[in-house]
Amino acid sequence: MSSSSKPDRGETREIRVIPVSGFRNDNGEFEHRVPPVSQTTKAQTQLGKLGGVLLSPSHIERLAHLATDPQELELSRAERHRTPFGWLTTLSFRAYAPMISPAVENDRLLADASYAADPKAPRGRLALSMPAPHDRYATLVHGDAFEAVMEAVDRAAIAVQKDNPQDVGERIVERSLTLVPATFTGSPDSLGEDYTTVDGNCRLISCLVLLPVERGWLTGDARDHTRIRLLPSYLMRLPLVARRELVRKIAKVAHKRLAQPPKGTEADQRERNDAAIALNALTVPVQVIVGYEDDDPQRGMERFPAAVRSVLVRMNVSAKKFSAGSQHAVVAEEMATALYDEGLLDGGQPDKDLATARRDVLIGREQVPEGMRLLGLDDLPDLRFAQIVQELTRKGHAFNRLVRSQLGKTGLYLSHRNGPVVELGLRSYSASVETPKHLDSIRKALDTGCLWQDLVDTEWTVENAATDHAIDGLRDRAHANDTQAALVLGVLGMVALVVTGHLRAAAGSAEETVGTTIARTSVGQIIKGLLETGPGRELLADAVKRSRARRPLRWWDSESKSLVEQPSDWATSTFNAYLRQAVRHGFTSEAERNNPAAKEAASLTRFQEAVFTAKDRLMDLIEMRDENGTDDKIAWLEVESTFGILAGITARLGKIAESEPLSDTW
Repeated sequence: MSSSSKPDRGETREIRVIPVSGFRNDNGEFEHRVPPVSQTTKAQTQLGKLGGVLLSPSHIERLAHLATDPQELELSRAERHRTPFGWLTTLSFRAYAPMISPAVENDRLLADASYAADPKAPRGRLALSMPAPHDRYATLVHGDAFEAVMEAVDRAAIAVQKDNPQDVGERIVERSLTLVPATFTGSPDSLGEDYTTVDGNCRLISCLVLLPVERGWLTGDARDHTRIRLLPSYLMRLPLVARRELVRKIAKVAHKRLAQPPKGTEADQRERNDAAIALNALTVPVQVIVGYEDDDPQRGMERFPAAVRSVLVRMNVSAKKFSAGSQHAVVAEEMATALYDEGLLDGGQPDKDLATARRDVLIGREQVPEGMRLLGLDDLPDLRFAQIVQELTRKGHAFNRLVRSQLGKTGLYLSHRNGPVVELGLRSYSASVETPKHLDSIRKALDTGCLWQDLVDTEWTVENAATDHAIDGLRDRAHANDTQAALVLGVLGMVALVVTGHLRAAAGSAEETVGTTIARTSVGQIIKGLLETGPGRELLADAVKRSRARRPLRWWDSESKSLVEQPSDWATSTFNAYLRQAVRHGFTSEAERNNPAAKEAASLTRFQEAVFTAKDRLMDLIEMRDENGTDDKIAWLEVESTFGILAGITARLGKIAESEPLSDTW
C-alpha cells in the first residue's frame, strides 16, 4: 500500500494510458469516448428483459449510463450468489468512477461516528439509520435527510484517503467494486437515486481524488476554472445527465493534453503523466447487485438489506483487513434485524411495537429513547447495555439456530456472543467517551470476555434500576441470593467499572503494583467473582451510582469493612490491579492474607482456576475440530502423557479432599 494515491514516479519515466475498451481514434490510439445517451437505449431494453433483474426503470436507465461500453453491458450475463435467506443477482462490467457513489454510511471508517443510543451524541452528527428495503425492487431505501447523507459520505471519503490510499493511476483498478442500487427519500426528486458501494470505498475514492475537476464544471459557471478536490457529495448533487457530462469533460481535457506533441521537459512530462493517471483512474470494474429472490416468496424484498449486509461481512478492503470489531458490528446488526424479521424479539407475544422497540434499542441508530420507554426503561446507557446483554444471552432452539447461522458457527458459546454485545453496547458511549484511546481501552477490556455463564443458564430480565434507591434494592436482594438481582447488578456494575477505566484487561505490571498475584481472567469472570462476595456486591452497586453521578469510585476497606475514598495516589490502573487481587485472594487485610489457612485457600483457588482454564482450552480445541470438520481421533502417543497427568492430579487431589457424598438413590 502506498502512502499516497499518486504513484512515486521518476523525473523522466512516462506513464501510459491503459486501454479499457476496443475503441481507437483516427490515429489508432485508445481513447475514452463517453457514449451518447442514444447508445444506452438498447442496453436498457436488454436489461429490462434479463431474468433476475428487479430494478425500477430509472435505475435501469442509470445502470446503462454507468458502463464505459454499453455493448459490454448488453452481452453481460447475470450471476446468482447465495445469501443466508435467498439469492442475489449481479451483473459485472466496467464503469465510470464518477457515476458511482461511496457507501452511504461506513462506520468502520468514521472515527467520530456517534449513535442515537448515546444520550450525549451531537444531534447533528448521528450515525445514519439503517436502510430499509424497497417494497418491490432490489434497492436500499435511505430515509435520512439528504444533507446528512452528503456529510457522512464526505467524512467517509476523507477518512479512506487518509487511512488507506490505494495505488491507482499508474495502473487501472483491477479488482471489482460491489455496488447496490440506492434510493434517497430525503433528497430532491432529481437526485433520488444512485449506485453506492458495498465494498470498494478505498478504490473508488482513490480514483476520484486523481480526477482534475474545475469548479465551473460543477456549478455551470464557465468562467470559474479553479481546480478542486472531487468530493462524493459534489457528484451526488448532480443530475444524471450533468454527471455524464462531467465524465466527458474529464476525459476530453486529459486526451487533449496527451494529444499535444511532447516538449521533452520535466514539467511537460509531469503534466502528461497527470493526464494519463486521470484516464487510468476514470474507470473501475464493478459487480452490481440487480436482483434478489428470497427463499420465502411471501417475504418479497423484506430481507434484501440483510442479504446485502451478508455480502459486506465477507468483504475485505485491499491492504486493510476488515477488523474483527467491524465484522462484529455488521454481524450484530444483521443478527438483530434477522431476530426481528423472524418474530423472535416480540417477547413471546405478537406485539409488533414491542419487537420494533427491542430492535431499535439493540441496533442503536434511531428511535432509541422511544424504544427504551416502550421497554419500561429509562434512557440510560448502562441500562441499554444490560438490555443488549439480556437479548443476546437468551436460549431457545429457534433463537440459537438463527444466531448460529448469522455467526457461521456450529455451536454457540459465550465467546461467540461477546463480540456483537460489545460492539452494540459501545454505541451508548460513541460520543461520551473522552478520547479514542480511552474507547480502545474499554473495547480491549470487554473483548477479553464481558459475559459469564450464569447470564445464559438463568432466565433474567432487565429491571429499570434508574435510581440510587433501585440500585440499593438490587444489592440487598443480591446479598439475599436473588440470582435475578445479582445478574442485573453484575452487568450494570461491569459497565460502570469498565467505562470509567477501573476494570481493564490484566496489565503486566499489576502484580508489582499490589505485591502479590492477581486474577488474570476475563472481565466477565472478575464480575462473577465480585458477585460471590459481600464486599464485591457493595463495590459493584457503589460503582454504578457514582459513575452515573460522575463521581470518583470508592474502594472497599477491609479494616473498617466499609467503602472509602480511593487513596490520592491511585490511578484507575491501580484500582484495576487491587480489584483483580481481591477477586483472587478476597477482600482481606494483609494480616488475613498471611494467615496459613488463607494462604491454603488462595492456593486452592489458583489450582481450581488452572483447571477451569484447562477445560476452556479443551473446549476451544473441540470447537476448532468441529469448525474444521475433523473426525480423525488424536493419536494416543500425543495424549498419553496428558491422560497420565490428569490421572495423577485426580489421585493426589483425592488424598487431600473428602470423599464424594453418597447419593440418596441407588
